[in-house]
Amino acid sequence: MESTGVKAEKANERNQYLRYVARQPILSANESVYGYELLFRDGVEDCFRSGDSDAASRSTLDASILMGLDVLCDGRRAFINCTRDILLKDYITLLPPAQATIEILETIEPDDLVVAACKRMRAAGYLIALDDFTANDPRESLADLADIIKVDMRSTSLEERAAIVKRLGSKNCRMLAEKVETREEFVAAKQAGFVLFQGYFFRRPETMHAREIPANQVNYLRLLQAICRPQLDTRELENIIKGEASLCYRLLRYLNSPIFGLASEIHSIRHALAMLGEREIRRWIRLAATLVACQNKSSDLVLSALVRARFCEVLAPKIKHGNSDPFLLGLLSLMDVILEVPIGMVLDGISVDHETRDVLLGKENSLTPFYQLMVAQEKADWDTVTLIAGRLHIPETLIAECRWEAMQWARQMTAGAPAQ
Repeated sequence: MESTGVKAEKANERNQYLRYVARQPILSANESVYGYELLFRDGVEDCFRSGDSDAASRSTLDASILMGLDVLCDGRRAFINCTRDILLKDYITLLPPAQATIEILETIEPDDLVVAACKRMRAAGYLIALDDFTANDPRESLADLADIIKVDMRSTSLEERAAIVKRLGSKNCRMLAEKVETREEFVAAKQAGFVLFQGYFFRRPETMHAREIPANQVNYLRLLQAICRPQLDTRELENIIKGEASLCYRLLRYLNSPIFGLASEIHSIRHALAMLGEREIRRWIRLAATLVACQNKSSDLVLSALVRARFCEVLAPKIKHGNSDPFLLGLLSLMDVILEVPIGMVLDGISVDHETRDVLLGKENSLTPFYQLMVAQEKADWDTVTLIAGRLHIPETLIAECRWEAMQWARQMTAGAPAQ
């Protein structure tokens, strides 16, 4: 067995290489994920408040190499902010061109060296994006080299955006609207000619028509295999169900039907399985798995819901949460968007404990820190992460580890690989 000193030394070594990471999706017009902008900081103390953009870019590259773009971006393109120094020294070539998009910051002067570097990067297969493009932008001479031009919805007028799209948008240069915060802005940007979109608008529901939750075929096959065994392994079933958002929701809906007439609240997936009993578990899984096994793999929203759920679950031992299941809190926190209905309608359809229900409806209780932390991590709101971590007396390194573990687990579950 390892001594306490050896374990502590290994933990310190692991924390030394820990990175704090968040990603913001970039969507196409049909709201499928095109790529992610990666947002990093080096550690607890170093979150680039000093304005050292070169240090921030170097850390982004280092973390991307360390963690792997395949995990960080789930096979989509990574958008990485690139300073003049990073660009001219060809540091970006440490990343694969098929996965990386170079974002030229608004602070970069488009002189001959920068133009030559952009030509080198394009010839090597990298995409070039001009970040925070505005009217009368000094980088307009780089527009002919740009594959994507990002226009900030908050710092340009409707007329300015229309003029930029008309002048620079083409089949060879896609226009991206960033900081799109509402559904109305998303629709308006599409009408103006933008084809890529970045912001938090897609996390909000638009219609009252529920759509089916994307299912992961592999998880359903694993479930069918599990119930064919003579002895049911409840823990195995719980783990598989937790990895499939659609199945979690169906189970909760099923138990809320008049057939059961439940008077008590459901506190966890394990609790739900115990209430069903072995015979009913086998029958229900056969029906549910057969019904949806042929659907498409999990969408990005479902992946995000699983990351949230797992993040809350692995953080749970460090935060008091009563009898509630933080996994369910994380999963249900995006169920309104997955189903495209208001969260109140989602909660009306399931028997979830009142603490989880209250937090999802905007009320504060012991589960609030879970919700605040998972949202802050997603948005790279490091100041809020630091504030909550201090209030809860939890090391920020632990929070970052939980997030990273959650991302790996969710990716494994949606890919059908067994979780570690």
